[in-house]
This record gives sequence, C-alpha cells and structure tokens, in this order.
Amino acid sequence: KCFKYSLEDHIAHVTLIRGDELNTMIKDFWSELPNLIDDISNEGNARVILISAEGKHFTAGMDLGNFIDSELTEKNEHQGLQNEVIYRLTKDLQYSFSSLEKSRIPVIVAIQGACVGGGVDMISACDIRYATSDAFFCIQETNLGLVADVGTLQRLPKLIPEGIVRELALTGRKFHADEALKYGLISSISDDHDSMMEQAINAAKEIASKSPLAISGIKEVINYSRDHSVDESLNYVALWNAAMKYEDDLKETFVAKMEKRDELFQDLKKKGKYFDN
Repeated sequence: KCFKYSLEDHIAHVTLIRGDELNTMIKDFWSELPNLIDDISNEGNARVILISAEGKHFTAGMDLGNFIDSELTEKNEHQGLQNEVIYRLTKDLQYSFSSLEKSRIPVIVAIQGACVGGGVDMISACDIRYATSDAFFCIQETNLGLVADVGTLQRLPKLIPEGIVRELALTGRKFHADEALKYGLISSISDDHDSMMEQAINAAKEIASKSPLAISGIKEVINYSRDHSVDESLNYVALWNAAMKYEDDLKETFVAKMEKRDELFQDLKKKGKYFDN
C-alpha cells in the first residue's frame, strides 16, 4: 500500500507511492518498510538501496489517525498491562527504521519538499542523504506535545552537532535544505527532483560497482565505531577484516585493472532465517 520496488543493476529502488496523501505513514507503512528492507538485505542480489518518494513531498510523517485509535487503551483495563503493550509497540515502530541501519547494504535517500516528524527519524537511519532546494525538515513531535521516540533524538546527534539538535528538537522549528547542508545532514542540494535523482542514482551505481563484501564491511564498521571507543573500534575492524578474507575480490580488482575492464564481483550470499515464521 505504501511502496513500490524495483531491482536493476544491483540497485534496489524503493519508492513511497502515497504522494497524493503526502506519503503519510499509515499503519501499513510500519510493517511494509522493515519487511521490504530485510528481504532486500537478506537476498543479497542488491548492493545498494535507493529510497525516493512520489509527489511534492517526501513525507509528512506519521498519519495522525494512528494516535486516535483506541485498540490499545481499553476502558477499565489494567494500566500497567496497557503500558507494556505500548512499550512493545514502540519497539516495533523503532525497528521499522532501524532496519535501514541494520541492512547489510548502504541506503541512499532522496528528499524533496517536506520531511517532517517520522521522516526525520527515517532519513537519520540512512547512510547518504540528498535533497532538493525546496526540501525542509522539522522534528514535528515537539509541536504535537510528544517526545520523538523512533530514532531522531538518538541518531541525529551522531550526524550533526548536538547543540543544533537540541535547538531543533526543543523548538520544533522548520529548517530548510541549505541549513541542513551547512550542518552536514545532507550531502548536496539539487535544483529539482530530476537532477537530485540523477545524482542519487549515480552515487548508487558507483557504490554498486564496488566489492559488495567491502561495502558491507564499511557500513558495519562505521556503525560500530559510532557507538564505541576508538580502541574498541580498531580492534573490531582488525577482527572483521581477518574474518572476511578479501583475497578473491582483491585479485579480481588487480586482474580487471590489468585487463582494462570493469570488475566482476560476486553478490553477497543469501542470508536465510534460522527460524521460519
């Protein structure tokens, strides 16, 4: 209901398709996204994920109808039991975006127009962000009387200065693409959607041309290093590289250069589920 998907030249293109409804995050969104991202990551055929959106705006965030549903709050029900269910539900919602971060392949996101509320949570979990000149961002939860709880307050301070995050989160003000670029939240600004998509696709093609094993390792090590000390991270990358055995890809790189051709790397192996649902 919320996405369409295509795979071409090792690029998995995921598109938000509710442009007429501002790509708001209805209930289906929260299960469709992680299921799709997990499947792409597990299959191993794709080497990079590109997320874009139809319509004028990337997303207006969570559909407010999600907040007025009374399924979880029954009258005269044990309050503690209700709260426990809400806690578990929030953890599920968090994984909807954590799936982007946990994907073993990089995720590029292309943003136009509004990217507010849950949209900021979403893009914060991606690896590379591009935007159009009309893009704007807002930690909208503040303006609704809520504390953002699905990733913005945890990931954004690792992407831009913490003092800036505090100001944006506490005021709930809107900030535009040029400001986001200045902070380092986005990599570049394009004049329009077509030129942004061209840049995003070119970046995706460049990543897809590299060794999938190396690219997967780079993402893994960067994510680990973000949350650990330098010494711990150096030890981790030493162990990772010792375990991954890059000899085949290194050989292919050297041979391809000698033969003056593009490298031909093997895809990641399909990752099965230990427990089938």
